[in-house]
Amino acid sequence: MKKTLQRAGLILVLAGTTLVSLTACFPLVAGGVVTGALVATDRRTTGTVTEDQGIDIKAALRVQDNLGDRVHVNITSYNRQVLLTGEVPTAQDKQLVEKVVSGVENVRNIVNELAVMGNSTLTQRSSDSLVTGRVKAGLIDAKDLFANSFKVVTERGTTYIMGRVTQREADRATAIIRGTDGVQRLVRVLEIISEEELARTLPPPK
Repeated sequence: MKKTLQRAGLILVLAGTTLVSLTACFPLVAGGVVTGALVATDRRTTGTVTEDQGIDIKAALRVQDNLGDRVHVNITSYNRQVLLTGEVPTAQDKQLVEKVVSGVENVRNIVNELAVMGNSTLTQRSSDSLVTGRVKAGLIDAKDLFANSFKVVTERGTTYIMGRVTQREADRATAIIRGTDGVQRLVRVLEIISEEELARTLPPPK
């Protein structure tokens, strides 16, 4: 029953994401806003979750102010590590985005995966959203994984995963994602922790 509710919630979130993408009003997407209901099972501290949310929002606003609508940048922060995906017209713009985001408070590292090319189409972004939804559904269905331990982003067929996970979890998630329809390439931006460290993050049994 719990898995069914999770999948239903995922479908609702995905539908909302697709609608936002189709409006094309905001070329910048601040990814990874975590609601209070999810914090309880998140492996980050509550303070770090709040910092990540602030990074997403502040970085998106700063990129918008400095580069405007000529770029399409997705900003995803996890444990104060920022993943930049999307498209920019020049190599100089790619470096400028990184510089602007690196100046945001609490950012400790940046993974710059921006492509120097024209902005992706609405059709491509909608397709990427569907792939992300399939990946998340696959992680939820896996009984040996905590799906909420992963953050998933898809850009032009490339799926990125972030999180604080064990090597076992990383390998299991990799197998699931590589077998997901629509995933053309997988990039792992993961922090590997030990099984002992994982045990310390889990809530005590009731």
